[in-house]
Order: sequence, then structure tokens, then C-alpha cells
Amino acid sequence: MSETDENKATRERVTIRTVAAHAGVSVAAVSKVLRNAYGVSEALRGRVETSIDTLNYRPSRTARGLRGSTFTIGLLLVDIRNPFLPEVIDGVNGVLAPSNYRAMIGVSEAKIQLETSLIESMIDYKMDGLILVAPRLPSEIISRFAEQIPIVAVGYHDPTAENFDTVNCDDQQGAALAVQAFIERGYRRISMLTLGSREGHRVSVVRQREIGYREAMETAGFAAEVDIHSVPVFSPDREDSMRAFLRRPDRPEAVFCWSDLDAVTLLNLAAEMEIRIPEDLAVIGYDNSPVAALSLINLSSIDQSGRALGVLAIETLLSRIDGRKAPLALTNAPSFIARGSSLNGDAVKL
Repeated sequence: MSETDENKATRERVTIRTVAAHAGVSVAAVSKVLRNAYGVSEALRGRVETSIDTLNYRPSRTARGLRGSTFTIGLLLVDIRNPFLPEVIDGVNGVLAPSNYRAMIGVSEAKIQLETSLIESMIDYKMDGLILVAPRLPSEIISRFAEQIPIVAVGYHDPTAENFDTVNCDDQQGAALAVQAFIERGYRRISMLTLGSREGHRVSVVRQREIGYREAMETAGFAAEVDIHSVPVFSPDREDSMRAFLRRPDRPEAVFCWSDLDAVTLLNLAAEMEIRIPEDLAVIGYDNSPVAALSLINLSSIDQSGRALGVLAIETLLSRIDGRKAPLALTNAPSFIARGSSLNGDAVKL
């Protein structure tokens, strides 16, 4: 065998494992370099690329083509503690149930590093597509991941996204509905309880609800009454900030909470401090989560239909998997559910 033939045979035996062993790194590390994954250090990239050049390694296009479908969908949640999220999961599973697809769930705990790691793991496990619920990553990073796998982002307001799709409630309209409901019940000093700024705030549902609240107050002629109180992301500072809000000498007549999660906590703290709901303070939340309808809670809330969002997200993802290229930015209409916390005990929709 000539030297040329020997080199050719060597090249044919080179695999990703060969490259990993030569570079002294894991197979997963080589895979990340080949995928141009986010977070790969220049030192690691240099070592792997040197080994690739030395070994003359070329990924097999045939092997890639034989991968086929794994019939698994990755569902990445920002925080499993939010009672709204099971509704989204039910919507996704309802569509997938009669199909061969199954969803696998990961929880990022609102941490960018963990979120990135989970997305990369889902890609490495060769899932067919991803649904990201309220991701914290910048749009350009999600776009890079979307070059490798179909992605739909829920609760992520970026109408300029081109490589991935977005599915949202009209959060500005939802906030406006809350302000309108208060005004119709005679309230004028209306505050908003929001979540402190964090990664991804620009495209978050929180930001959209703040915009909707402010614009609705200004449109109604109450620009001077606009009052947005931010609470920290984590406990116990979160609860301490709510207590401080309730102790204010200029406490408002009514408060719109960015989510039921914080609205229920506010109701509990108000009861501890002997603040009557709704006589001393009217409250409207957002999500219409199952706990809001409990008779002991009786929380008025904006319904964004988590189940409908889940259905819309998975249908959008499946169409992307089937080959659709044009990006979609879909929006679900919210509605107001009135209960006792806003001086109306009857459940009605406006």
C-alpha cells in the first residue's frame, strides 16, 4: 500500500471520538465546536480545530442524513413553581398525545448558564425541536441555536426574530384590560406591582405588561397616577418589598400584579397585616391560574389561556419541523376574569 493510500485509510477511520482523544477533550466538547455552540472558549476551540486539521477529519454528511427523527420535543420552562405553566404543558401534550412525538421537560430556574446548558443537551440528544417558555437568552443566541434545531419561544416578545418563531399573549392588551376594569369600578389611584429587571427583560412579558399599564393609565387621563413598584426576583427580599409597598402611607386604591404568582403572595401578606381585600386594596393578577379561582383566594385575573398558548406553540413547532422557513410571530388575545378581589364576586369576561 502506498503512503497516499495509507493516509486515505487513516482519514476514513477518523471519527469524532478520534478527534476528542487527540485533543484531550470529551466527545461533547468536539460536538459543540463543530456546531459552533454558544459558550465555547477560544482555547477549547483552538485545540479541537488543531486536531481536526491534523487528522484531516471531516464530519460525515451521510451519517447526519441517517439521523432521522427521534420524535422527541424539548420543553424548557423558566420556573416550575409558577402555577400557570402546567396549563402550557397540558396544551403541548394534548396535541402530541395522538402522535408519535413525546415532550421531555427541562427547568432552567431563570438562570442563563443553566438554560444554555439544557438547550445544548437537548440538541446533543438529537431532539426534533424545542419550545422555550419565557427564555432569558438574547435573541441572537436563540437564533444561533435555531440554526441547529427548530425553535418556538413562548412569552418572548421579539417580532424581528427570523430564525425562530414566537407565540405570545397580547400582554399590553392584557394590562390595559386590568386598568380598564379598575377604572370601570371607580378606582383612580392604580399601581402596578412588577418584577425587577433581569436578563431578557427587554423581550419579556413583564416589560410588555408594564408598557400596557402605563399607556392605559395615560390614555385614561391618569398619567400623574402612574406608579410601578418593582419587587426583587428572589425571596425573602421579594416579600419584604411587598410588605413595604403595603405599608406605604400613600398606598394606592388598587394594584395590578404582573402575575398571579405575586398577586397571591400580596393577598396573603395583606391578610397578615389586616388590610382588607378589596375594601382597603383591590387586586387584579395575570394568568388566571387555577389557584386564582379557589374560594379562599378569589382573585380577579387576566386570562391568557396557557393551554391555548401551549397548543399554538406545538402546532407552530411541528410546522417548522415539517419544513416551513418563514418566521411566525403569533399572538393570543387575553380576557378579564372578575372575582372578589376587585369588588365583583361574579366570574365574567369583558
